[in-house]
Amino acid sequence: MTVKSVCVYCGSRPGAMPAYSEAAQTLGTAIAEAGWQLVYGAGDVGLMGVVARAAQTAGGDTFGVIPVHLLEREVGKTDLTSFVVTETMHERKKVMLMNANAIVVLPGGAGSLDELFEVLTWRQLGLHDKPIVVLNTEGYWDPLLTLVDHVIAQGFADPSLASFLTVVDTPASAMAALGAAPS
Repeated sequence: MTVKSVCVYCGSRPGAMPAYSEAAQTLGTAIAEAGWQLVYGAGDVGLMGVVARAAQTAGGDTFGVIPVHLLEREVGKTDLTSFVVTETMHERKKVMLMNANAIVVLPGGAGSLDELFEVLTWRQLGLHDKPIVVLNTEGYWDPLLTLVDHVIAQGFADPSLASFLTVVDTPASAMAALGAAPS
């Protein structure tokens, strides 16, 4: 698979550990250095801002999508290569996914979980076959992965659900999972 555009879901806050911002910066740089486009939530705050600024600094193309009601809260980053304002959150998620060949999920909160579960559900339903890479920085997503295993063990999902997630620990491993040589 040759990835040309990567949708990154991540927090609008930096989180409690510096490792989260470091991973976002490394990933944004790596996406740009691979010649790929970054697709993300168009915010200039938290991990979103870190990943976008890193991609821009490395000369990458950036495609941001933000709903009108979050322009102020997430400080819409208007200096992107492409900046799209949507009416709703659902429209934002759809535009982001449709403009990407793959998804990488960094640490984040409820919004990142919403985005992840929507693309995971769409994958389970056969609505797309794009890779979903979970960047498990410092074990951040371990409780989520335990929950996915629990959902499967309790009979609420087929075991194939877990196979739709590629779990990695480093940005280099994420890039390798997407088909780029690790740096």
